Amino acid sequence: MKKLTKNIIYLTLFLAIFSCSKKNEKADGYGNFEATEITISSESSGKITKIIPAEGDFVKQNQLLAVIDTTQLYYTKQQLLATKNTVSSKTEYVATQVEVLKQQLKTAQIEQSRVVAMYRENAATKRQVDEIDGKVKVILEQIKNAKTQNTPIATEVKSVYVQIEKINDQIKKSSIYSPISATVLTKYVEQGEVTAFGKPLFKLADISQLELRVYVSEKQLSNIKIGQKVTVKVDTENSMKPYQGTISWISSQAEFTPKVIQTKEERVNLVYAVKVTVKNDGYLKIGMPAEMWLKQ
Repeated sequence: MKKLTKNIIYLTLFLAIFSCSKKNEKADGYGNFEATEITISSESSGKITKIIPAEGDFVKQNQLLAVIDTTQLYYTKQQLLATKNTVSSKTEYVATQVEVLKQQLKTAQIEQSRVVAMYRENAATKRQVDEIDGKVKVILEQIKNAKTQNTPIATEVKSVYVQIEKINDQIKKSSIYSPISATVLTKYVEQGEVTAFGKPLFKLADISQLELRVYVSEKQLSNIKIGQKVTVKVDTENSMKPYQGTISWISSQAEFTPKVIQTKEERVNLVYAVKVTVKNDGYLKIGMPAEMWLKQ
């Protein structure tokens, strides 16, 4: 009986010591979760006619987020198209002129050949030859001048075309699409509001996996490497919830411990920033504090 009581005492002491040692264990790093946030801004000005997602919604890549009114852009485009048609008609007129002159040149050249042949047979005078040669030269010059009229017209058509393409680009940018599959963190505008170029519309972030930024001492660097599996723990109501994480980045330069570390001794130490990628099960949030444990 005494032996049994003695064993119970020893077991109780062992459990107490083990429990105390567990409580005294410290995590290898502390930090907060973060994600790469993308601010979607307006690339055109006008009234917002449609807003699709709400805050907290998940959107897919290339999904439509918002539409900005394009009525004025449409009218401007129609006006430019009318101008383009008017200018293009000038080109057609010049082309018709050139064609008429070419026919006249063809007739004149036939006449020129006939007169030259007659002159060789002394059936025509030198004056007649000079007159027909002069006529051919005049028509050639007229054709040359007519063709040069196309240069400024072509330049004008090109200028109008460029303006139309600019309007098309503005119309395209009036429909805002998500560049990535992500969650809408913040919506800055509402349907019916007027936006301007560069004004933020949404803030998105891919929170399917988050990065825990922690800071480790120089002594700990030899124990970590990129790709290493670690345990990440977050507070729950009654315990710590574990996640598996992977070290994805280690800073190459030391820095002073961030101000969030309160003790004076730790604040003066130089530390290295480390990022741990953790798959999100929906519980993790941006800014949530967590611990990194090298022992899994």
